[in-house]
Amino acid sequence: MRKTNKRRLAIKMIDFKRIDHVQLSIPKGKEDEARAFYTDILGLKEIPKPASLMPNGGLWYQAANIELHLGIEPEIITRRHPAFEIADVAAARVLLQDKVKIVEEPCIPGRTRFAFLDPFGNKIELLQML
Repeated sequence: MRKTNKRRLAIKMIDFKRIDHVQLSIPKGKEDEARAFYTDILGLKEIPKPASLMPNGGLWYQAANIELHLGIEPEIITRRHPAFEIADVAAARVLLQDKVKIVEEPCIPGRTRFAFLDPFGNKIELLQML
């Protein structure tokens, strides 16, 4: 019992403020294709990467107050994904339905949501709180 209490005390000391960034993966040499998707289709603003990370490739974007980092990695199939709260899920679905593969998600009380895949197989969820 005492070890559990110590663990709970340690966890309470962390004061989480917000998500700073989410990192997804793209294959080497696909930055232009990523720009076409994330800038032209999703409308995200590309932001500069720190000079120390430039040799690694990839791109950074601003999505509301969260950064989205696209790093270079081999293709990996995973359930990892970012979920972005947006103002109008229905409008986003209409905007994206002919441009991406929509992935239906199970219902969660209190929110409407769907997901889609980017050109590199990364899943991105959009949700609206009800």
